[in-house]
Amino acid sequence: MKNDTWPALPLDAWRDTYATLHMWTQIVGKLCVALTPLTNHFWNSTLQVTSRGLVTPTLRSGERSLTITFDFVAHQLVLQCSDGQTEKIPLEPRTVADFYHLVMDAVHRLGIGVRIWTKPVEVPDPIRFEVDTVHRSYDALYANAFWRALLAMKPVFESFRSGFVGKCSPVHFFWGSFDLAVTRFSGRRAPERPGADFLTREAYSHEVISHGFWPGGVWPGAGAVQEAMFYAYAAPEPAGLKTAIIRPSAASYSKDLSEFFLPYEAVRTAASPAAELTAFLESTYDQAATLAGWNRVELDRK
Repeated sequence: MKNDTWPALPLDAWRDTYATLHMWTQIVGKLCVALTPLTNHFWNSTLQVTSRGLVTPTLRSGERSLTITFDFVAHQLVLQCSDGQTEKIPLEPRTVADFYHLVMDAVHRLGIGVRIWTKPVEVPDPIRFEVDTVHRSYDALYANAFWRALLAMKPVFESFRSGFVGKCSPVHFFWGSFDLAVTRFSGRRAPERPGADFLTREAYSHEVISHGFWPGGVWPGAGAVQEAMFYAYAAPEPAGLKTAIIRPSAASYSKDLSEFFLPYEAVRTAASPAAELTAFLESTYDQAATLAGWNRVELDRK
């Protein structure tokens, strides 16, 4: 695999590793839920992209603090406690069930008494962590490539985020949907979603325009996307957005998922990947915010 800044991520080549890593991040992510106070839109439970991999927020247990890092350079899960104790678990081929028990044992050795709900979320046909022997792959080269892709795109998302002075999420990684995302808010309440669960009601309590990156796969209740994609959507979606003209030319609107998509491959092979991605972020925001009647004089940085 070529060691470039924007590495190739063909879904078929690392699909099994992706599926396993998705479950591993959910185990760690659920520790975030258990050991941090709930903040708006569940931002307390997301992971951050760092110069080594993906890291939790600072977790709290009594008077002690803990961070957990997926280190995709040394290929270790590193648990670091504020009292100096450290636990390390090699990232290598092993079942989700084995990984779950190793993580929980390590946490308990650190003296942190915590339990998590072991059913995965936002995936079709979930298997509880403690009995999942189906997912067991770990290709270190592709795990590293995935992280390097996130590391390459994060500054572009951060630069885009800086152009908005209204309420905006961090650029953060959601382990449920396994995507990097940044979300802008108009400041207005959104209409109630009939039949929506608590997670969805909280996530979309206010009008949003969201952008992100997803490595592909199957959304529960939706079709499969067979390659890595950048995405953009507005919720609620304003009239006319489906047919809005956006940039770059490789981007298009999916009627199945009600989102704009731009293939990762088109970005990484462009003369300037950052410029290609920026065009997508800015043009989709411009169209969505204008059509939705956002107060852009107040929300956009001059």
